Amino acid sequence: MSLAVHRVTPEPVPPHARQHMVRMRDGVRLATDVYGVGADADQGEPAPAVLVRLPYDKNSRYAFADRLAERFTARGYVVVVQDVRGKFRSEGRTLGWTGEVDDGYDTLEWITRQPWSDGIVGMFGDSYYGFTQWSAVSSQHPALRAIVPRVTCTTNAPGIAAHDPGSGRQPVWLEGTTYQAQVWTDRDSYEFHVDLTRRPVVAAYEEAFDAIGKRSPGFDLVVGGIPLDAYNGPHPYDARPVPVLHCVGWFDNLNTAHMRDYTELAGRPGWAAVQYLVADATDHENYVLEDAPATPATDHLTDDAALERMLDSYTGPAIEFFDVFLKGTARPDALPRVRWKLGHDGWRTSAVWPPPEATATDLYLARPTAAAGPVPGGTLAPHPSGVPESARWRYDPDDLVPSAAADTFLLLRDHADERPTLDRDDVLVFTHPASDRPLDLAGPVHAVLHVESTAPTFDVFVRLLDLAPDGTARLVLRGCAQADAPGEVEIALGHTGYRVRPGHRLALMVAGSDFPNHLPNSGSLESPWLTTSPKASLQTLRTGPGHPSRLRLTVLPESGDPR
Repeated sequence: MSLAVHRVTPEPVPPHARQHMVRMRDGVRLATDVYGVGADADQGEPAPAVLVRLPYDKNSRYAFADRLAERFTARGYVVVVQDVRGKFRSEGRTLGWTGEVDDGYDTLEWITRQPWSDGIVGMFGDSYYGFTQWSAVSSQHPALRAIVPRVTCTTNAPGIAAHDPGSGRQPVWLEGTTYQAQVWTDRDSYEFHVDLTRRPVVAAYEEAFDAIGKRSPGFDLVVGGIPLDAYNGPHPYDARPVPVLHCVGWFDNLNTAHMRDYTELAGRPGWAAVQYLVADATDHENYVLEDAPATPATDHLTDDAALERMLDSYTGPAIEFFDVFLKGTARPDALPRVRWKLGHDGWRTSAVWPPPEATATDLYLARPTAAAGPVPGGTLAPHPSGVPESARWRYDPDDLVPSAAADTFLLLRDHADERPTLDRDDVLVFTHPASDRPLDLAGPVHAVLHVESTAPTFDVFVRLLDLAPDGTARLVLRGCAQADAPGEVEIALGHTGYRVRPGHRLALMVAGSDFPNHLPNSGSLESPWLTTSPKASLQTLRTGPGHPSRLRLTVLPESGDPR
Protein backbone atom coordinates (compact mmCIF):
# COMPACT_ATOMS: atom_id res chain seq x y z
CA MET A 1 0.00 0.00 0.00
CA SER A 2 1.50 3.35 -1.06
CA LEU A 3 1.97 6.24 1.36
CA ALA A 4 -0.97 8.65 1.50
CA VAL A 5 0.15 12.19 0.66
CA HIS A 6 -2.08 15.26 0.75
CA ARG A 7 -0.92 18.13 -1.42
CA VAL A 8 -1.63 21.63 -0.05
CA THR A 9 -2.11 24.23 -2.81
CA PRO A 10 -2.76 27.99 -2.55
CA GLU A 11 -6.10 29.26 -1.32
CA PRO A 12 -7.78 32.13 -3.24
CA VAL A 13 -6.58 35.67 -2.64
CA PRO A 14 -9.09 37.42 -0.31
CA PRO A 15 -11.30 39.97 -2.10
CA HIS A 16 -10.08 42.81 0.15
CA ALA A 17 -6.42 42.14 -0.74
CA ARG A 18 -4.63 43.20 -3.92
CA GLN A 19 -2.00 40.73 -5.13
CA HIS A 20 1.10 42.04 -6.92
CA MET A 21 3.90 40.01 -8.48
CA VAL A 22 6.91 41.93 -7.16
CA ARG A 23 10.08 41.53 -9.21
CA MET A 24 13.34 40.79 -7.39
CA ARG A 25 16.78 41.81 -8.66
CA ASP A 26 17.24 38.49 -10.52
CA GLY A 27 13.86 38.74 -12.26
CA VAL A 28 12.02 36.26 -10.02
CA ARG A 29 8.57 37.53 -9.01
CA LEU A 30 7.16 37.08 -5.51
CA ALA A 31 3.41 37.01 -4.85
CA THR A 32 2.59 39.90 -2.54
CA ASP A 33 -0.80 40.84 -1.08
CA VAL A 34 -1.49 44.40 0.03
CA TYR A 35 -4.23 45.19 2.58
CA GLY A 36 -5.51 48.60 3.60
CA VAL A 37 -5.17 50.37 0.25
CA GLY A 38 -8.30 51.34 -1.68
CA ALA A 39 -8.99 50.78 -5.36
CA ASP A 40 -7.34 54.12 -6.10
CA ALA A 41 -3.93 53.72 -4.49
CA ASP A 42 -3.05 57.35 -5.24
CA GLN A 43 -5.78 58.63 -2.90
CA GLY A 44 -5.37 58.96 0.84
CA GLU A 45 -2.41 59.80 3.04
CA PRO A 46 0.71 57.62 2.80
CA ALA A 47 1.06 55.32 5.77
CA PRO A 48 3.65 53.05 7.42
CA ALA A 49 3.59 49.42 6.31
CA VAL A 50 3.80 46.15 8.20
CA LEU A 51 5.53 43.46 6.12
CA VAL A 52 5.09 39.72 6.65
CA ARG A 53 7.17 37.29 4.54
CA LEU A 54 6.32 33.60 5.00
CA PRO A 55 6.59 30.14 3.36
CA TYR A 56 3.08 29.01 4.40
CA ASP A 57 0.33 29.93 1.97
CA LYS A 58 -0.38 33.58 2.72
CA ASN A 59 -4.05 33.02 1.88
CA SER A 60 -4.60 29.99 4.14
CA ARG A 61 -6.52 29.85 7.40
CA TYR A 62 -3.36 28.53 9.06
CA ALA A 63 -1.52 31.77 8.27
CA PHE A 64 -4.66 33.89 8.98
CA ALA A 65 -3.09 36.85 7.15
CA ASP A 66 -6.45 38.39 6.27
CA ARG A 67 -7.54 38.42 9.92
CA LEU A 68 -4.13 39.68 10.96
CA ALA A 69 -4.42 42.49 8.43
CA GLU A 70 -7.80 43.57 9.82
CA ARG A 71 -6.22 44.43 13.14
CA PHE A 72 -3.29 46.39 11.72
CA THR A 73 -5.24 48.25 9.04
CA ALA A 74 -7.80 49.31 11.66
CA ARG A 75 -4.92 51.18 13.32
CA GLY A 76 -3.85 52.91 10.12
CA TYR A 77 -1.17 50.56 8.81
CA VAL A 78 -0.86 49.12 5.32
CA VAL A 79 -0.20 45.38 5.56
CA VAL A 80 1.98 43.60 3.00
CA VAL A 81 2.02 39.79 3.05
CA GLN A 82 4.35 37.88 0.74
CA ASP A 83 4.94 34.23 -0.18
CA VAL A 84 8.72 33.81 -0.02
CA ARG A 85 10.71 32.64 -3.02
CA GLY A 86 9.75 29.20 -4.27
CA LYS A 87 6.57 28.91 -2.19
CA PHE A 88 2.92 28.85 -3.27
CA ARG A 89 2.18 31.74 -5.67
CA SER A 90 5.79 32.98 -5.79
CA GLU A 91 8.33 32.01 -8.43
CA GLY A 92 11.88 30.78 -7.96
CA ARG A 93 13.78 27.87 -6.46
CA THR A 94 12.42 26.23 -3.31
CA LEU A 95 15.16 26.26 -0.65
CA GLY A 96 14.63 27.77 2.78
CA TRP A 97 17.14 29.74 4.84
CA THR A 98 18.85 31.22 1.85
CA GLY A 99 18.21 34.24 -0.37
CA GLU A 100 16.01 36.01 2.16
CA VAL A 101 18.46 38.90 2.69
CA ASP A 102 18.28 40.11 -0.91
CA ASP A 103 14.58 39.34 -1.29
CA GLY A 104 13.86 41.21 1.93
CA TYR A 105 15.78 44.25 0.74
CA ASP A 106 14.12 44.26 -2.67
CA THR A 107 10.65 43.93 -1.14
CA LEU A 108 11.33 46.81 1.24
CA GLU A 109 12.53 48.88 -1.70
CA TRP A 110 9.34 48.09 -3.64
CA ILE A 111 7.18 49.15 -0.69
CA THR A 112 8.92 52.51 -0.35
CA ARG A 113 8.21 53.29 -4.02
CA GLN A 114 4.45 52.80 -3.72
CA PRO A 115 2.19 55.88 -3.50
CA TRP A 116 0.54 54.55 -0.33
CA SER A 117 3.89 54.21 1.51
CA ASP A 118 5.37 56.88 3.74
CA GLY A 119 8.75 55.13 3.50
CA ILE A 120 8.57 53.53 6.96
CA VAL A 121 8.25 49.74 7.36
CA GLY A 122 8.04 47.32 10.27
CA MET A 123 8.01 43.52 10.08
CA PHE A 124 6.04 40.94 12.03
CA GLY A 125 5.66 37.18 12.26
CA ASP A 126 6.39 33.79 13.78
CA SER A 127 9.00 31.10 13.24
CA TYR A 128 10.27 31.21 9.65
CA TYR A 129 8.74 34.60 9.16
CA GLY A 130 10.70 35.69 12.18
CA PHE A 131 13.80 34.52 10.35
CA THR A 132 12.84 36.60 7.30
CA GLN A 133 12.77 39.61 9.61
CA TRP A 134 16.32 38.94 10.78
CA SER A 135 17.31 38.54 7.12
CA ALA A 136 15.86 41.98 6.39
CA VAL A 137 17.86 43.36 9.32
CA SER A 138 20.95 41.84 7.69
CA SER A 139 20.05 43.66 4.44
CA GLN A 140 20.24 46.99 6.33
CA HIS A 141 17.57 48.67 4.22
CA PRO A 142 17.00 52.15 5.73
CA ALA A 143 13.20 51.85 5.55
CA LEU A 144 13.14 49.02 8.11
CA ARG A 145 12.48 50.75 11.45
CA ALA A 146 11.28 47.97 13.77
CA ILE A 147 10.68 44.21 13.87
CA VAL A 148 8.55 41.87 15.98
CA PRO A 149 10.02 38.35 15.68
CA ARG A 150 7.90 35.74 17.44
CA VAL A 151 8.95 32.21 18.53
CA THR A 152 11.96 32.17 16.22
CA CYS A 153 15.71 32.74 16.16
CA THR A 154 18.43 34.24 13.98
CA THR A 155 19.67 30.79 12.90
CA ASN A 156 16.62 28.61 12.59
CA ALA A 157 17.36 25.98 9.93
CA PRO A 158 15.93 22.82 11.52
CA GLY A 159 16.99 19.23 11.27
CA ILE A 160 20.78 19.46 11.22
CA ALA A 161 20.88 19.93 14.99
CA ALA A 162 18.16 19.94 17.59
CA HIS A 163 15.83 22.84 18.24
CA ASP A 164 18.62 25.13 19.50
CA PRO A 165 21.33 25.56 16.87
CA GLY A 166 23.47 27.57 19.33
CA SER A 167 23.75 24.97 22.12
CA GLY A 168 26.63 22.94 20.76
CA ARG A 169 26.39 19.38 19.58
CA GLN A 170 22.87 18.00 19.79
CA PRO A 171 20.83 15.08 18.51
CA VAL A 172 19.05 15.63 15.20
CA TRP A 173 15.60 17.17 15.64
CA LEU A 174 13.31 14.95 13.55
CA GLU A 175 10.43 17.40 13.73
CA GLY A 176 12.63 19.86 11.90
CA THR A 177 13.62 17.22 9.36
CA THR A 178 9.98 16.35 8.67
CA TYR A 179 9.29 20.06 8.29
CA GLN A 180 11.96 20.28 5.59
CA ALA A 181 10.41 17.34 3.74
CA GLN A 182 6.83 18.59 3.96
CA VAL A 183 7.29 22.34 3.44
CA TRP A 184 10.45 22.74 1.35
CA THR A 185 10.03 20.25 -1.53
CA ASP A 186 8.39 22.59 -4.05
CA ARG A 187 5.95 25.51 -4.19
CA ASP A 188 3.19 23.50 -2.51
CA SER A 189 3.33 21.74 0.85
CA TYR A 190 2.69 18.07 1.55
CA GLU A 191 1.04 16.35 4.47
CA PHE A 192 1.96 12.73 5.15
CA HIS A 193 2.71 10.44 8.06
CA VAL A 194 6.37 9.51 8.43
CA ASP A 195 6.88 6.04 9.92
CA LEU A 196 10.01 6.83 11.90
CA THR A 197 10.23 3.30 13.30
CA ARG A 198 11.57 2.14 9.92
CA ARG A 199 15.22 1.22 9.52
CA PRO A 200 17.06 2.87 8.15
CA VAL A 201 15.14 5.97 9.25
CA VAL A 202 15.93 7.73 6.00
CA ALA A 203 13.80 5.13 4.16
CA ALA A 204 10.64 6.61 5.66
CA TYR A 205 11.38 9.92 3.94
CA GLU A 206 12.44 8.26 0.70
CA GLU A 207 9.01 6.63 0.58
CA ALA A 208 7.43 10.08 0.84
CA PHE A 209 9.60 11.57 -1.89
CA ASP A 210 8.75 8.61 -4.15
CA ALA A 211 5.05 9.28 -3.58
CA ILE A 212 5.46 13.02 -4.26
CA GLY A 213 7.65 12.45 -7.31
CA LYS A 214 10.42 14.85 -6.25
CA ARG A 215 12.85 15.50 -3.41
CA SER A 216 13.39 18.29 -0.89
CA PRO A 217 16.81 19.90 -1.42
CA GLY A 218 16.73 21.14 2.16
CA PHE A 219 16.16 17.62 3.45
CA ASP A 220 19.16 16.32 1.51
CA LEU A 221 21.31 19.05 3.05
CA VAL A 222 20.09 18.04 6.51
CA VAL A 223 20.89 14.35 6.05
CA GLY A 224 24.25 15.27 4.57
CA GLY A 225 25.00 17.51 7.55
CA ILE A 226 25.61 20.46 5.23
CA PRO A 227 24.70 23.80 6.87
CA LEU A 228 22.92 26.48 4.88
CA ASP A 229 24.51 29.91 4.46
CA ALA A 230 21.65 31.95 5.87
CA TYR A 231 23.04 35.46 5.43
CA ASN A 232 24.89 36.92 2.46
CA GLY A 233 25.07 40.15 4.43
CA PRO A 234 26.31 40.69 7.99
CA HIS A 235 24.93 38.51 10.73
CA PRO A 236 21.99 40.40 12.26
CA TYR A 237 23.97 40.90 15.48
CA ASP A 238 26.49 42.91 13.47
CA ALA A 239 23.98 44.88 11.38
CA ARG A 240 22.53 48.34 11.98
CA PRO A 241 20.41 48.12 15.14
CA VAL A 242 16.64 48.49 14.85
CA PRO A 243 14.07 48.30 17.66
CA VAL A 244 13.07 44.68 18.35
CA LEU A 245 10.10 43.31 20.27
CA HIS A 246 10.99 39.69 21.00
CA CYS A 247 7.81 37.65 21.52
CA VAL A 248 8.81 34.43 23.28
CA GLY A 249 6.79 31.42 24.41
CA TRP A 250 7.98 29.70 27.57
CA PHE A 251 6.75 26.40 26.11
CA ASP A 252 7.97 27.06 22.57
CA ASN A 253 10.34 24.48 21.12
CA LEU A 254 12.59 27.38 20.04
CA ASN A 255 12.59 29.01 23.49
CA THR A 256 16.30 28.43 24.17
CA ALA A 257 17.41 29.73 20.78
CA HIS A 258 15.15 32.79 20.84
CA MET A 259 16.23 33.76 24.35
CA ARG A 260 19.85 33.42 23.28
CA ASP A 261 19.18 36.10 20.64
CA TYR A 262 17.52 38.35 23.19
CA THR A 263 20.26 38.03 25.81
CA GLU A 264 23.01 38.45 23.20
CA LEU A 265 21.50 41.63 21.75
CA ALA A 266 20.55 43.02 25.17
CA GLY A 267 24.26 42.92 26.01
CA ARG A 268 25.49 44.63 22.83
CA PRO A 269 26.08 48.39 22.62
CA GLY A 270 23.67 49.98 20.17
CA TRP A 271 21.29 47.05 20.25
CA ALA A 272 20.70 47.04 24.01
CA ALA A 273 18.78 50.33 24.03
CA VAL A 274 16.17 49.05 21.56
CA GLN A 275 15.50 45.53 22.88
CA TYR A 276 12.05 44.73 24.27
CA LEU A 277 10.68 41.40 25.46
CA VAL A 278 7.17 39.95 25.80
CA ALA A 279 7.29 36.41 27.18
CA ASP A 280 4.05 34.45 27.54
CA ALA A 281 3.26 30.95 28.81
CA THR A 282 2.57 29.74 25.27
CA ASP A 283 3.87 27.15 22.83
CA HIS A 284 4.94 27.57 19.20
CA GLU A 285 1.38 27.57 17.88
CA ASN A 286 0.09 30.05 20.49
CA TYR A 287 -1.71 27.65 22.82
CA VAL A 288 -1.65 29.02 26.38
CA LEU A 289 -0.89 27.31 29.68
CA GLU A 290 -4.07 28.54 31.38
CA ASP A 291 -6.21 26.79 28.73
CA ALA A 292 -4.12 23.60 28.54
CA PRO A 293 -5.14 21.09 27.45
CA ALA A 294 -7.25 22.79 24.78
CA THR A 295 -10.94 22.05 24.45
CA PRO A 296 -12.96 22.33 21.22
CA ALA A 297 -14.04 25.82 22.35
CA THR A 298 -10.46 27.01 22.98
CA ASP A 299 -8.72 25.31 20.04
CA HIS A 300 -7.94 28.16 17.63
CA LEU A 301 -6.71 25.82 14.90
CA THR A 302 -10.27 24.55 14.47
CA ASP A 303 -12.59 27.09 16.13
CA ASP A 304 -13.04 30.53 14.53
CA ALA A 305 -14.17 32.25 17.73
CA ALA A 306 -11.11 30.92 19.56
CA LEU A 307 -8.92 32.18 16.72
CA GLU A 308 -10.39 35.67 17.01
CA ARG A 309 -9.68 35.71 20.75
CA MET A 310 -6.14 34.47 20.23
CA LEU A 311 -5.42 37.10 17.57
CA ASP A 312 -6.23 39.95 19.94
CA SER A 313 -3.44 38.98 22.32
CA TYR A 314 -1.24 37.90 19.39
CA THR A 315 -1.28 41.29 17.64
CA GLY A 316 -1.81 43.66 20.56
CA PRO A 317 1.82 44.01 21.73
CA ALA A 318 3.01 44.44 18.12
CA ILE A 319 0.52 47.23 17.40
CA GLU A 320 1.57 49.09 20.57
CA PHE A 321 5.22 48.66 19.57
CA PHE A 322 4.67 49.90 16.02
CA ASP A 323 2.69 52.88 17.28
CA VAL A 324 5.89 53.94 19.05
CA PHE A 325 8.55 53.09 16.47
CA LEU A 326 6.70 53.42 13.15
CA LYS A 327 4.08 56.10 13.82
CA GLY A 328 5.65 57.94 16.74
CA THR A 329 2.24 58.39 18.38
CA ALA A 330 3.56 57.16 21.75
CA ARG A 331 6.86 57.49 23.57
CA PRO A 332 9.27 54.57 23.99
CA ASP A 333 9.11 54.91 27.76
CA ALA A 334 5.40 54.04 27.50
CA LEU A 335 6.46 50.45 26.76
CA PRO A 336 7.74 48.16 29.51
CA ARG A 337 11.18 46.85 28.57
CA VAL A 338 10.16 43.37 29.73
CA ARG A 339 6.62 42.08 30.10
CA TRP A 340 6.48 38.47 31.19
CA LYS A 341 3.97 35.98 32.46
CA LEU A 342 4.59 33.90 35.54
CA GLY A 343 2.78 30.68 34.66
CA HIS A 344 -0.07 29.86 37.07
CA ASP A 345 0.04 33.44 38.38
CA GLY A 346 -0.07 36.29 35.87
CA TRP A 347 1.66 39.13 34.04
CA ARG A 348 4.58 41.10 35.47
CA THR A 349 6.95 43.78 34.20
CA SER A 350 10.65 44.37 34.69
CA ALA A 351 13.38 46.67 33.45
CA VAL A 352 15.57 43.68 32.50
CA TRP A 353 15.45 39.92 32.14
CA PRO A 354 15.92 37.99 34.30
CA PRO A 355 14.32 40.30 36.88
CA PRO A 356 17.07 41.95 38.96
CA GLU A 357 15.79 40.35 42.16
CA ALA A 358 16.07 36.82 40.73
CA THR A 359 19.02 34.70 41.84
CA ALA A 360 20.69 31.53 40.59
CA THR A 361 20.24 28.50 42.82
CA ASP A 362 21.84 25.08 42.43
CA LEU A 363 20.06 21.87 43.40
CA TYR A 364 22.33 18.83 43.45
CA LEU A 365 21.36 15.39 42.20
CA ALA A 366 21.49 13.13 45.26
CA ARG A 367 20.60 9.56 46.15
CA PRO A 368 21.16 8.48 42.54
CA THR A 369 20.81 4.80 43.43
CA ALA A 370 17.09 5.49 44.01
CA ALA A 371 16.72 7.47 40.77
CA ALA A 372 16.01 4.39 38.66
CA GLY A 373 13.27 3.27 41.02
CA PRO A 374 9.70 4.48 41.32
CA VAL A 375 8.90 8.16 41.75
CA PRO A 376 9.99 10.11 43.79
CA GLY A 377 13.32 8.48 42.88
CA GLY A 378 16.47 10.40 43.82
CA THR A 379 16.44 13.85 45.35
CA LEU A 380 17.28 17.41 44.34
CA ALA A 381 19.25 18.57 47.36
CA PRO A 382 20.58 22.00 48.43
CA HIS A 383 24.13 20.70 48.88
CA PRO A 384 26.28 18.13 47.07
CA SER A 385 26.73 14.75 48.64
CA GLY A 386 30.02 14.11 50.39
CA VAL A 387 30.09 10.56 49.03
CA PRO A 388 30.73 9.58 45.40
CA GLU A 389 27.67 7.84 44.00
CA SER A 390 26.38 6.82 40.60
CA ALA A 391 23.35 5.51 38.75
CA ARG A 392 22.92 3.83 35.41
CA TRP A 393 20.27 4.00 32.75
CA ARG A 394 20.03 2.10 29.50
CA TYR A 395 19.52 3.22 25.93
CA ASP A 396 17.51 0.64 24.01
CA PRO A 397 16.85 1.53 20.34
CA ASP A 398 14.06 -1.08 20.34
CA ASP A 399 12.27 0.56 23.29
CA LEU A 400 12.73 4.32 22.95
CA VAL A 401 11.60 6.83 25.57
CA PRO A 402 8.49 8.64 24.25
CA SER A 403 8.66 12.37 23.63
CA ALA A 404 6.72 14.85 25.74
CA ALA A 405 4.44 15.36 22.73
CA ALA A 406 4.36 13.79 19.29
CA ASP A 407 4.28 17.35 17.94
CA THR A 408 6.06 19.82 20.23
CA PHE A 409 4.91 22.76 18.11
CA LEU A 410 1.55 22.00 19.76
CA LEU A 411 2.90 21.11 23.20
CA LEU A 412 0.15 22.82 25.21
CA ARG A 413 -2.69 21.71 22.96
CA ASP A 414 -2.64 18.42 24.89
CA HIS A 415 -0.06 19.09 27.67
CA ALA A 416 0.05 15.39 28.33
CA ASP A 417 0.61 13.72 31.68
CA GLU A 418 4.17 12.35 31.62
CA ARG A 419 3.91 10.24 34.73
CA PRO A 420 3.98 7.02 32.67
CA THR A 421 7.32 8.14 31.26
CA LEU A 422 8.70 8.94 34.72
CA ASP A 423 7.73 5.42 35.81
CA ARG A 424 9.82 3.73 33.10
CA ASP A 425 12.85 1.74 34.27
CA ASP A 426 15.17 3.23 31.63
CA VAL A 427 15.07 6.82 32.95
CA LEU A 428 16.45 8.50 36.07
CA VAL A 429 14.20 10.77 38.13
CA PHE A 430 15.18 13.24 40.83
CA THR A 431 12.53 15.19 42.76
CA HIS A 432 12.49 18.20 45.05
CA PRO A 433 10.38 18.11 48.23
CA ALA A 434 6.96 19.73 48.09
CA SER A 435 6.44 22.96 50.01
CA ASP A 436 3.50 24.87 51.44
CA ARG A 437 4.86 27.98 49.67
CA PRO A 438 5.10 28.63 45.93
CA LEU A 439 8.45 28.45 44.15
CA ASP A 440 8.71 31.01 41.33
CA LEU A 441 11.12 30.33 38.47
CA ALA A 442 12.14 33.44 36.51
CA GLY A 443 15.10 33.05 34.18
CA PRO A 444 17.36 30.44 32.61
CA VAL A 445 17.57 26.81 33.71
CA HIS A 446 20.55 24.53 33.11
CA ALA A 447 21.42 20.93 33.96
CA VAL A 448 25.09 20.10 34.54
CA LEU A 449 25.58 16.35 34.46
CA HIS A 450 28.66 14.14 34.78
CA VAL A 451 28.00 11.24 32.43
CA GLU A 452 29.67 8.46 30.51
CA SER A 453 28.59 5.62 28.25
CA THR A 454 29.58 2.21 26.99
CA ALA A 455 28.94 3.54 23.46
CA PRO A 456 31.27 5.76 21.38
CA THR A 457 28.43 8.28 21.01
CA PHE A 458 25.38 8.85 23.20
CA ASP A 459 22.55 11.30 23.80
CA VAL A 460 21.38 12.86 27.05
CA PHE A 461 17.84 14.24 27.28
CA VAL A 462 16.57 16.08 30.33
CA ARG A 463 13.09 17.29 31.22
CA LEU A 464 12.02 19.53 34.04
CA LEU A 465 8.50 18.65 35.14
CA ASP A 466 5.85 19.83 37.58
CA LEU A 467 4.83 16.85 39.73
CA ALA A 468 1.33 17.53 41.12
CA PRO A 469 -0.10 16.17 44.38
CA ASP A 470 -2.31 13.79 42.37
CA GLY A 471 0.82 12.25 40.83
CA THR A 472 0.47 13.72 37.33
CA ALA A 473 3.57 15.25 35.78
CA ARG A 474 3.62 17.97 33.12
CA LEU A 475 6.52 19.45 31.22
CA VAL A 476 8.01 22.81 32.14
CA LEU A 477 11.28 22.77 30.14
CA ARG A 478 13.49 20.33 28.23
CA GLY A 479 16.93 20.16 26.68
CA CYS A 480 19.43 17.71 25.20
CA ALA A 481 23.04 17.15 24.27
CA GLN A 482 25.14 14.62 22.39
CA ALA A 483 28.51 13.42 23.67
CA ASP A 484 31.27 11.07 22.60
CA ALA A 485 33.44 11.00 25.73
CA PRO A 486 33.03 10.84 29.52
CA GLY A 487 32.81 14.13 31.35
CA GLU A 488 30.65 17.09 32.24
CA VAL A 489 27.75 17.91 29.95
CA GLU A 490 25.94 21.22 30.35
CA ILE A 491 22.43 21.31 28.91
CA ALA A 492 20.46 24.53 28.44
CA LEU A 493 16.77 23.94 29.10
CA GLY A 494 15.76 27.46 28.13
CA HIS A 495 14.16 30.27 30.11
CA THR A 496 10.88 30.23 31.95
CA GLY A 497 8.52 32.15 34.16
CA TYR A 498 6.72 29.44 36.09
CA ARG A 499 5.15 29.05 39.52
CA VAL A 500 5.54 25.69 41.22
CA ARG A 501 2.40 25.85 43.33
CA PRO A 502 2.16 24.79 46.99
CA GLY A 503 2.05 21.02 47.27
CA HIS A 504 3.68 20.58 43.85
CA ARG A 505 7.32 19.69 43.35
CA LEU A 506 9.92 19.79 40.64
CA ALA A 507 11.08 16.59 38.98
CA LEU A 508 14.16 16.23 36.77
CA MET A 509 14.16 13.31 34.33
CA VAL A 510 17.27 12.04 32.54
CA ALA A 511 16.93 9.71 29.53
CA GLY A 512 18.87 8.36 26.57
CA SER A 513 16.27 8.94 23.85
CA ASP A 514 13.33 11.17 22.96
CA PHE A 515 11.22 9.63 20.23
CA PRO A 516 9.78 10.60 17.79
CA ASN A 517 11.07 14.17 18.32
CA HIS A 518 14.73 13.20 17.88
CA LEU A 519 16.68 10.82 15.68
CA PRO A 520 17.69 7.75 17.72
CA ASN A 521 21.42 7.40 18.27
CA SER A 522 23.15 4.65 16.32
CA GLY A 523 25.12 3.71 19.43
CA SER A 524 28.12 3.33 17.12
CA LEU A 525 30.11 5.32 14.60
CA GLU A 526 27.56 4.42 11.93
CA SER A 527 25.24 7.15 10.63
CA PRO A 528 21.99 7.22 12.63
CA TRP A 529 20.17 7.95 9.34
CA LEU A 530 21.52 4.89 7.60
CA THR A 531 21.96 2.26 10.29
CA THR A 532 19.71 -0.78 10.19
CA SER A 533 20.96 -2.13 13.53
CA PRO A 534 21.46 0.61 16.14
CA LYS A 535 23.27 -0.59 19.26
CA ALA A 536 22.03 -0.51 22.85
CA SER A 537 24.23 1.10 25.47
CA LEU A 538 24.50 1.76 29.18
CA GLN A 539 24.98 5.28 30.55
CA THR A 540 26.31 6.27 33.96
CA LEU A 541 25.52 9.44 35.91
CA ARG A 542 28.00 10.38 38.63
CA THR A 543 27.37 12.61 41.64
CA GLY A 544 29.24 13.74 44.75
CA PRO A 545 32.81 15.06 45.19
CA GLY A 546 34.48 15.72 41.85
CA HIS A 547 31.23 15.08 39.98
CA PRO A 548 28.71 17.71 41.19
CA SER A 549 25.80 16.91 38.88
CA ARG A 550 23.25 19.64 39.46
CA LEU A 551 20.22 21.58 38.29
CA ARG A 552 20.68 25.35 38.14
CA LEU A 553 17.49 27.36 38.56
CA THR A 554 16.77 31.09 38.55
CA VAL A 555 14.25 31.92 41.28
CA LEU A 556 12.48 34.93 42.75
CA PRO A 557 13.31 35.66 46.40
CA GLU A 558 9.75 36.16 47.59
CA SER A 559 8.97 32.55 46.68
CA GLY A 560 9.96 29.54 48.74
CA ASP A 561 13.74 29.03 48.80
CA PRO A 562 14.33 25.65 47.09
CA ARG A 563 17.36 25.11 49.29
